[in-house]
Amino acid sequence: MNPLPLQNLHYDIGGLSFEPTYLQAAAIVGLLFVLVLTLARLRRLFMNWSLSGWYAWMAIGFVLTVVLEGFLLVGGRTILTELLGWENAPKPVQIALESGREKLVNVLGVTEEIPSSLANEPPTAELVLQMFESLDASDAASVTSQICSP
Repeated sequence: MNPLPLQNLHYDIGGLSFEPTYLQAAAIVGLLFVLVLTLARLRRLFMNWSLSGWYAWMAIGFVLTVVLEGFLLVGGRTILTELLGWENAPKPVQIALESGREKLVNVLGVTEEIPSSLANEPPTAELVLQMFESLDASDAASVTSQICSP
């Protein structure tokens, strides 16, 4: 006896193609249902509980730290190495940071880094003028209207 083949659903969301099987779709719906029930129960248990005071600031600080660390990892640095001012971190730390950076780059799909020479170079009047002169006529008119209009 052959098992019944699970047919695939096909969704085109924006430019992404999503094809879960019926079993995966049922699991997602079931897990979302359990999530809603869990959050409803949590709200009932902690009716007077709110995210005011230090709870909210701890949560916001954690999220901002994770986001900042992600940006720094993509750039090839970390908060640890920036705060300690390490130019050349010890080899075990470098290996751990590089593996974390590679995983993050694979997840985000980032292929290019900001060159450190461009990130640290303050713009000069000559550089801005050169960049303005290199624009085509429509872009130059747009920049002029943005700068000169009140």
